[in-house]
Order: sequence, then structure tokens, then C-alpha cells
Amino acid sequence: MRIGDLSAATGVSRRLLRYYEEQGLLRPLRSANGYRQYAPSDVVAVRHVRALLAAGLPTAVIARFLHCLHDGDEGPVPASCPSMIADLRGESDRIAGMITRLQSYQQALHTLLAAAQRPADGAPGS
Repeated sequence: MRIGDLSAATGVSRRLLRYYEEQGLLRPLRSANGYRQYAPSDVVAVRHVRALLAAGLPTAVIARFLHCLHDGDEGPVPASCPSMIADLRGESDRIAGMITRLQSYQQALHTLLAAAQRPADGAPGS
């Protein structure tokens, strides 16, 4: 199938499919005229990529273990790949750190907002 067919089958834009190829997530064959030729398995691969992106994984991590996944009833199911569990744990820790930093930023903003909403000393209404 060509890129338009894959786009229609997955709901992912052609531009994004080309980006996935640049990131090593898809490896279409090229016909003699240079057109990309995708296999039916690429539809499943795109679904897996979308699910992993939705879990907050960067494309570099996805590229390392995309081949370890197979299709299950509720989305991608990991097979046993040696580094995948370590990669997933590392990404979970990275995201937990981001959440902690974001909560700290939020608290700092709340403090600034509270200070901004208090009347200044000596100002009318204080």
C-alpha cells in the first residue's frame, strides 16, 4: 500500500508517517519510481507507535523496542525483549520526575498568585 492508503487506514497524516520513517519507526520499501510501499503490518506498527506516544514515550525509546510488541485485544502487548523493561522503568521514572517538577512550578505559581491578590500595605482597602 502507498502512503495515502496507510494514512487512511490509520488516521495518521502523511506528514506524520514521513516523520515516523525519519525516526526509524517505519521502514517502507521503495518502488522503482521512488514511492513508499507499506505492508499491512505497518498499520499495526502505526497503532503501536500512537499508543506508545500516548504513554509519553519519546520516539527514540519507541524505536528501540517497537519490534518487541505484538497486537493484543486492548493495544500493544510487549514480548520479552531484554532492554524493554529497563527502558519502560526508566521512562516511568523520567515522567515521575517531570510530574514532581511541574507540581513544584504549580506551587510557586500559586504562591505568586496569592501574593498578587493580597492588597498591598498602605493601599486603599487594606
